Amino acid sequence: MGPPSLLVIGLNYTPEPVGIGPYTAGLCEALVRSGHKVTAVVGKPYYPQWRADPAYAGGWLEAEENGVKLVRCPHFVPQDPVGLRRFAHLVSFAITALIPAVRIALRERPQVVLCVAPALLSVLAAILAAWLCGARLWIHVQDFEVEAAFATGLMRENSLHGRFAMWAEGWVLRQADRVSTISPQMVAKLGDKGIPPERRLELRNWADARFAPDSAGAAVIRQEWGLEHKVVALYSGNIARKQGIEILIEAARALQHRSDIAFVICGEGPNRPALQAQSRGLPNVQLHDLQPAARMGAMLTMADLHLLPQIAGAADLVLPSKLTNMLASGRPVVATTEPGTGLYSEVDGCGRCVAPADAAALARAIAELADDPARRASLGKAAAERATERWQQSAILDRMARELQALVR
Repeated sequence: MGPPSLLVIGLNYTPEPVGIGPYTAGLCEALVRSGHKVTAVVGKPYYPQWRADPAYAGGWLEAEENGVKLVRCPHFVPQDPVGLRRFAHLVSFAITALIPAVRIALRERPQVVLCVAPALLSVLAAILAAWLCGARLWIHVQDFEVEAAFATGLMRENSLHGRFAMWAEGWVLRQADRVSTISPQMVAKLGDKGIPPERRLELRNWADARFAPDSAGAAVIRQEWGLEHKVVALYSGNIARKQGIEILIEAARALQHRSDIAFVICGEGPNRPALQAQSRGLPNVQLHDLQPAARMGAMLTMADLHLLPQIAGAADLVLPSKLTNMLASGRPVVATTEPGTGLYSEVDGCGRCVAPADAAALARAIAELADDPARRASLGKAAAERATERWQQSAILDRMARELQALVR
């Protein structure tokens, strides 16, 4: 039996530079290279700026990119993705993805329909497509969006809407022949939602080889941004609610007397204007746009330590994809998370973990590492080793290909 053909449904895809998009694209392209026929129904790029890319204006767009047949679907993109606006955003993609998903299922008859969540609502299109062509259904969970909505205050858990959303999430996941997710703790949470062990699978995100350490480029960025003689604490990525990124500004305020430490935040997202307002007047904080992929390796190397804030209650609902590249850069990570969580277990031994919302503890951890270059070097070496052990792209994608073959057998 040859490699099975796939229909992949997922809202996010490249050229989005961060988040889920690069991983869905990387997965599709790797499967094509290993002999699979892959058609993907995806959204149009908008993340992390939450602005529709004018280069993709219009209705449904079809193209082939790196061997993957793509259908890009129009969908609503709110500037402030909260409440009903965020729900409308997810519903709009679920509706517009349904039409090409059904057409592809009937015409191409893929053997596996793989849906990437979020957006969980689009799994309904995947369920219908799989039923129409007799395919196996695989759901890959990048984060538990319903519980993340509870943790960030977008939805109340004890409300009618909240209870219905939890029931619907469990029902949708139980329709799949295989459900994968990105950390051991998230796999365990699948069990809490009624997914039996034989259907559960850990399928991690991987370190992006394009972002390999670049010392020469790092020196250029340090010179451009006036950071030549600073200890740089870097956050790079989405600026949204579940990050709890405001704690970085509180820590910077506590350390503003330390002229040798610079907080550098590179990113886009709905909370950026508020963050700019909070950091106004702090001489030790720099805000920059998210850097292009060609400079990401240099920017990650430019850091002396990486910052990974996360709000309490979100640590086992999503494992931030940015962590893999932070570790691969060979720099220690300072995260806000509790012992026993997935994020804690990934960072422990190659960085420092402090309690969420404890800005004073975060400031102390940053200052201690700033004052101890030998400790930073030791933790950074451990970080690079961990990235190789746990997030090697070839091993992860080889496992995916084997599981697909077993699923259709």
